[in-house]
Amino acid sequence: MNQEIRQLEPQELWNKFADLNAVPRPSKKEERVIAFMKNFGENLGLDTVIDAVGNVIIKKPATPGMENRTTVVMQSHLDMVHQKNNDTVFDFDTQGIEMYVDGDWVRAKGTTLGADNGLGVATIMAVLESKTIEHPAIEALFTIDEETGMTGAKGLKGGLLTGGILLNLDTEEDDEIGVGCAGGIDVTATRIYNEEETPEFKIGYKIQVKGLQGGHSGMQIHEGLGNANKIMNRLLFDGFEHYGLRISEIDGGSLRNAIPRESTAIVAIDAVKEDHFKMQIAELGVAIKNEFKTTEPDLEILVEPFEIPEKIMDLGIQEGVTRALYAAHNGVYRMSADIPDLVETSNNIARVIIKNGNIKISCLTRSSLESGKDDLANTLRATFELTGCEVAFSGDYPGWAPNMDSKILKVLAPLYEELNGEKPHVAACHAGLECGILGQNYPGMDMISFGPTIKGAHSPDERAQISSAQKYWKFVLEILKHIPKA
Repeated sequence: MNQEIRQLEPQELWNKFADLNAVPRPSKKEERVIAFMKNFGENLGLDTVIDAVGNVIIKKPATPGMENRTTVVMQSHLDMVHQKNNDTVFDFDTQGIEMYVDGDWVRAKGTTLGADNGLGVATIMAVLESKTIEHPAIEALFTIDEETGMTGAKGLKGGLLTGGILLNLDTEEDDEIGVGCAGGIDVTATRIYNEEETPEFKIGYKIQVKGLQGGHSGMQIHEGLGNANKIMNRLLFDGFEHYGLRISEIDGGSLRNAIPRESTAIVAIDAVKEDHFKMQIAELGVAIKNEFKTTEPDLEILVEPFEIPEKIMDLGIQEGVTRALYAAHNGVYRMSADIPDLVETSNNIARVIIKNGNIKISCLTRSSLESGKDDLANTLRATFELTGCEVAFSGDYPGWAPNMDSKILKVLAPLYEELNGEKPHVAACHAGLECGILGQNYPGMDMISFGPTIKGAHSPDERAQISSAQKYWKFVLEILKHIPKA
């Protein structure tokens, strides 16, 4: 199957991507891909180092005639988001990604593709391996754990790199040159609650929200996509008053940086109000599906009889947590007043787990302003604390402030226009890139971000555009030729 991918142009890029995608590489379990990359560098006879946290650095001398150019750090992250459809049988810990060509797109069979950031990694590998590409001295930086905390970038010590320019290959629109990004913080609400025996007059039901697109909780947060956790909460809200609904458990969402696609709740209702329950849930489901008919055409809300749960939540806690989830902000909080169409601050209610006397609600809050990030994080904290939850902040990482006077930007922008006959879109993005973190230990480094077009990142609908990869590859080669003198 992946042999079809290896025939695509440019073959040097797609072959490296296929090699990489044969290696399981979940965040925080990167041992195999670190070893793979170490062997790759050493087999090329290049200086290869694994730092204290697991980042891999491979250094390649300049090609003849390019020795006087500024050393370039080419950077991408090794890990990938693991998401699959419910009906897909796949073990991310042991299997390589199964890819196929769909017109002008490369997709995976029911899973994330790993183009984020695998195409960036493959690009750097192809440059390192090439004997014909002109380039200055290169320091290839492959970071770990970008998707679940950016601990690789955070752990990179100063002094390991000497490059004056950093090319981050983690942008997902090929007409965009990134000059800034949002920072982020994890907001996690927890609480212990008492469980009660389910009364005899109750019957069990399972409610499922599924079929949502999901996607990147930064890059796609403004698209009006459905959040399975918020939709589920609407279905459960005020259920006790109407038909004695009591929650036994909820399992919604998955990763902090992925918009939740699915949620499942096990509930008990009054047996005598079963018909009323089914009618009202059906009516609400139709209304919700109508709201999302454009952005989420495949949304499903399934309600079916289920075995009676043995335990249910304390009613007071149930009422409090459903109200807190209703009040908690999800989506765009503020647009930038300075950069047109840029989301400044947002939140993703990423994960809701209620089971066995424990509540855990996980959010990822992003902002290009530290003050905005703190404001929304405290808004969420107050919301959840009002219902008795303990709220913890973790994984805080800084944004990357735009520098419109960047010397490498002044190289890339006219070069893009010369190659493509149009100006690039120079912008900051609402995703979390590693540039802001790397800049803390390398404050003098001139940074820029770009990449090929990738759609649906962080979801099983992830796909990479073949024609865009060809356009991007030409751009990379020209950039390396035009790196300014040191």
